[in-house]
Amino acid sequence: MTGKQATIRVQRGGPGDTPRFEKFQVPYREGMSVLDALMWVRTHTDSSLAVRYSCINANACKECMVEVDGKTEYACTARLGSGTVTVAPLSNKRLIRDLVTDIVPPKENLKNAAGES
Repeated sequence: MTGKQATIRVQRGGPGDTPRFEKFQVPYREGMSVLDALMWVRTHTDSSLAVRYSCINANACKECMVEVDGKTEYACTARLGSGTVTVAPLSNKRLIRDLVTDIVPPKENLKNAAGES
């Protein structure tokens, strides 16, 4: 990589694992989003990184919500700085793996949604 770089520090692991952080160097350009950086990591460095997004829904999907430097934000609108940015899964949701959490509301389940008792 040449030019400006940023460091993204990503929490990794699944339920029952001790959370660990991995650092990745990504090419930096002004206006880059955290999601841009995460997708760069998946494409160029570690394809096993689990992250959820659905940008085809015009940024209205809410699926890319994560904690960025301790604040709940959409990864697609959170801007990457030229320093280190820490990304973690939502702490109030059930962890599936890495940055992916359960997005089903806690009181909703498929059995009740189908009208079964």
